[in-house]
Amino acid sequence: MKDHPFVPLLYAEPSLRKLIADADNFRTKMKARRSVRFFSDKAVPRQVIEDIIMTAASAPSGANKQPWTFCAVSSKDLKSCIREAAEKEEYENYHGRMSEEWLKDLEKFDTNWQKAFLTEAPWLIVIFKKSYDLENGTRTKNYYVNESVGIASGFLIAAIHMAGLVTLTHTPSPMNFLQAILGRPENERPFLLLPVGYPAEGVTVPDLVRKKEDEVICWY
Repeated sequence: MKDHPFVPLLYAEPSLRKLIADADNFRTKMKARRSVRFFSDKAVPRQVIEDIIMTAASAPSGANKQPWTFCAVSSKDLKSCIREAAEKEEYENYHGRMSEEWLKDLEKFDTNWQKAFLTEAPWLIVIFKKSYDLENGTRTKNYYVNESVGIASGFLIAAIHMAGLVTLTHTPSPMNFLQAILGRPENERPFLLLPVGYPAEGVTVPDLVRKKEDEVICWY
């Protein structure tokens, strides 16, 4: 293993009391997380965004290929371009692409093709997935790309919430315009867009009911 060294795991086993308390506290904090569509324009420091993204970048990935790029956008001009392109696609979605069943399921969220949060939020984080890497013009394979980037996205959403900010998972379809606007290379494809910031004053969210333990857990 000389060419691939291992290092000791940094781990301190918690007491049973701490283990139970920490798991319960994290569950309680994450249970309070909600998707928000209305943002304050209050500034968020770049360092906070960097810490959030690097938390996401610590996620596990197939063969440790880390097949992701996180584009952090604060430029008002770029956000306006992204909003314009996204709303064009979303208008088509709401006026023909989406099925009646899909539109019916969205009614409880009171959402439409207009996406003001794309310019209201101080930051947009666009996650790109890399189906392959380019090293000196040569393609190198990445593994379990969607799974890896999906896990990193979950880390990112949790990190945003734990930092005291809010977000929304936004997937305008198709999303190829993000690759063009942000000038990303050919091996990157947009995976998810997250507006990040503080909630607007007085914002409300849908009164949703989450599934109970016996609806999502099968014990064996």
